[in-house]
Amino acid sequence: MTKKKPKVTSSTIALNRKIKHDYFIEQKFEAGLALLGWEVKSLRAGNVNLTDTYVHIKNGEAWLIGTNIAPLATASTHYVTDPTRTRKLLLNQRELDTLEAGVNQKGFTCVCTALYWKHHLIKCEIALAKGKAHYDKRMDDKERDWDRQKQRIMRHSA
Repeated sequence: MTKKKPKVTSSTIALNRKIKHDYFIEQKFEAGLALLGWEVKSLRAGNVNLTDTYVHIKNGEAWLIGTNIAPLATASTHYVTDPTRTRKLLLNQRELDTLEAGVNQKGFTCVCTALYWKHHLIKCEIALAKGKAHYDKRMDDKERDWDRQKQRIMRHSA
């Protein structure tokens, strides 16, 4: 009798793909999230949107603002579910000091790039980022188009 192997699923819950287009990523951090039970269940189902998410540092604490975690239809009616509530990020003091010093520099901000599972915990990847100018975004688009064109040429020539 053979044992069944557990299904290997991706540990990524959600990605914020717009970040790489709008920002230069300088430094990444891994933070824990303080969540409620219904939020964890919704994250297991993939009901999350990171599009307008950013990190605010206030009074030595980091807060995740703008994350939309939609409640499940089967959620209990006893809870008042606020999908866009502010959630606390769990970081150590050294990381908080680094983020606060970075955010205080001109042009830098702190954004959420991904949510993922690490064992049984939900982690948030946050990044210290600098905004791109319009011409930088155009250059990235041109490079991406050229890479696609190179792949087409290589495929047809082989």
